[in-house]
Amino acid sequence: MLLANNFDWSATDLGPIAAWPVAVRSAARLIMTSAAPMALLIGPRGIMLYNAAYAPIAGARHPSAFGSSVFDSWPEVADFNRDVIQRVLNGESLVFTSQPFVFNRNGEPEDVWLNLDYSPVLDDDGSGLAALAIVQETTMGVVAEQALEESREKLDLALSASGLVGTWDWNIADNVVTADERFAALYSVSPGAAAVGLPIEKFLAGIHQDDRQRVISEIGDALKHAGPVRFEYRLAGTGAAPERWVVASGRVITDAHGRAVRLPGIVVDVTDERRIAEQLAESEMRFRTLADTMPQMVWSTLPDGYHDYYNARWYEFTGVPAGTTDGEGWNGMFHPDDQERAWTVWRHSLETGDPYRIEYRLKHHTGAYRWVLGQALPMRDGSGRLTRWFGTCTDIHEERLAQEEREVIAQELSHRIKNIFAVISSIVSLASRSHPEAKDFADRLRGRILALGRAHDFVRPHSRESAPRSNPSSLQALVRDLLQPYRDGDLERVSFTGVDASIDDGTATPLALLFHELATNAAKYGALSRDDGRVEIRGELIGDNYRLHWREIGGPPPQPGSAGFGSRLISLSVEGQLRGTLERRYGEGGLEVDLSIPLASLSQRAELKPAPGSHRASQTA
Repeated sequence: MLLANNFDWSATDLGPIAAWPVAVRSAARLIMTSAAPMALLIGPRGIMLYNAAYAPIAGARHPSAFGSSVFDSWPEVADFNRDVIQRVLNGESLVFTSQPFVFNRNGEPEDVWLNLDYSPVLDDDGSGLAALAIVQETTMGVVAEQALEESREKLDLALSASGLVGTWDWNIADNVVTADERFAALYSVSPGAAAVGLPIEKFLAGIHQDDRQRVISEIGDALKHAGPVRFEYRLAGTGAAPERWVVASGRVITDAHGRAVRLPGIVVDVTDERRIAEQLAESEMRFRTLADTMPQMVWSTLPDGYHDYYNARWYEFTGVPAGTTDGEGWNGMFHPDDQERAWTVWRHSLETGDPYRIEYRLKHHTGAYRWVLGQALPMRDGSGRLTRWFGTCTDIHEERLAQEEREVIAQELSHRIKNIFAVISSIVSLASRSHPEAKDFADRLRGRILALGRAHDFVRPHSRESAPRSNPSSLQALVRDLLQPYRDGDLERVSFTGVDASIDDGTATPLALLFHELATNAAKYGALSRDDGRVEIRGELIGDNYRLHWREIGGPPPQPGSAGFGSRLISLSVEGQLRGTLERRYGEGGLEVDLSIPLASLSQRAELKPAPGSHRASQTA
C-alpha cells in the first residue's frame, strides 16, 4: 500500500485516490494486501496498479510501469491488452492458461508463459471501471515440460529407429515383467505374453547357459541398493538364429524402507559392436606381435606428437621402465647435444605434416649413447585429417663408425695426393731456377698443378662433415674452377656461353665428375691435347630441362673406342643422381656431348641467367 499511497495520482487521468469510485478503491486495497501477483488495469487506457508480488514479473519495467498505461509499459503486447480491457470493461471474465508472450522486460526478447485470470470491476450502475488481473508466470514449468517432452520424443525415436533395442519394466513385488515386442523377440518370448506380463524366470531362461548364473547373481546384488544397474551377457541362439550379445541397463527403485520394488530399463543388442571390438583387439595384437619382432624400435604418437606406444625393442634398447618415456619423456633419451636439434625437426613435422627423418644419439641401456636413424610418417583418414604418427628408430652406430673411419682414410689419402701436387709444384719451381728461360712455362705448369689440386676436392668422396662449405653456386663457376689447369696463359681454350644455371652442393659432385672426366680425356686424346685446340660449352633452357653442349674443336682425328670406367662413371652420375640423359658423338673437330638435366635436379632454387660475357664469341672458363 505504501507505493500506492505515496504515488502522485493527481498527475494521472485517475486523479487523487479519494476521488476514485468506491469499487476501484476496494479492488486496489484487495490487490495491495494480497500475496498473489495481481494487477489492476483502471479505465480504458489500463492505468496500472500492482502489488509487490507482481514486481518480479515486470522485471526491469518496475517501478516505471506503476501508474502508467499498460499500452505504454508493455508495447509489445499492446494489442492483446487492448482487446482484454475492452472485453472485461464490458463485463466479460477471461481466463488464459500458459499464454505465450515474447517480452522485452529485461533488455532483450524472451519467451514467457503466463496464467491470466481477468475479472471486471463494476460501478454501482453496472458500468465497467477496471480489469482485475491475477497473474502467475509458468515459464519455468513450460520450459521443463517442453524439455521432458523433447527427451521423450528422442527416446521414442531412438527406440523405434533400431530393432536392436527393447524396453522392460519389472514389478519386483509381484514378479511380473512387462516388455515391448523388441524385448520379447530378443528373448524368444511371445510378444502378447510379454505385453501382459511374465515372471522374470521366463526371460532369464533366454540367457546363454554359460552366463545365466552370473547374471542372476549380479541381479541379486543390484537389488540391494537403489540406483543404476548394468548387465552384459549372451542370449542363447534358437534354430538358425545365432547367439547375441546384449547390454541390459536400468534403475532399481526402492520404497521408503529401502526395499527394491521396481526395475525398469532397456536392453541393447551389441553383437556387432562386440564383434568389431574383438576384431580390433585381434588386429592390435597382430600389430604388437609384428612390431615386437621387428629389429627396429617402433613407436607411435597422437596427432599432437604425444608418444603413447613403444614396442618391446625400444625398452630392450633403452632399458627404461615401461611408460617412463611417454609424452615428452622420450626427448630425455637423446644426447644433450642432439636434444634441441631433434625437437626442432620434430616440431617442424608436427606443424607441417612432413615426414620426419633425423640421425641422433640415443641412450643405450649400458649408459653409452649410440647413433640411430629416426623416421616417422603421418597417418591420415579419408578426409585427409592427420590421425597418428608411426615411426621407427634404427641402430646405425656401427655404420656411423665405419663411415667415420672411411672419412679419416679418405682425408688422409686426399692429403697425401695434395702433398704429391705440392711436391711436384716445388720440383717445378726448383727446376725453373736453374733455367730462367723456362720460368713462364714453369709458372703455367705450377698453376695447372695447383688447379688440379682444387679440382681433386670436387671429385673425391665426401661425408657431410668434409664436404666443401663453399661449392661454386653456378655451373659456369664450377667449370671455371675445374678447367683452370687447361688454360694456357691468356689463351682462351675453354669458353662458356648461353644460359648459366644455379647448382647446389648435391649437384656439384656429379657435375664435377663429368667435367673432370671430359677435360681429362680432352687433354689426353682430344682438342686440349693440341696447342691450337679448344672446347666450347653452351647452356640453354629447353622446357623444364637444362641442356648443356660440350664441343671440342681443333683436336686430332677422332678415334672412337669402347667406353672405359670413367665414361661409365659419368653416365651413372648423370642418369642416376641427376636423372638426366647424356649423348656422345664424334664430329669433324672431335667429341661432342649433349647433356640434358631436369631443372629440379640442378638446384632447389633452379635459377637461370645469361652466362656473363655470353654476348661475346666465347668466355674463358
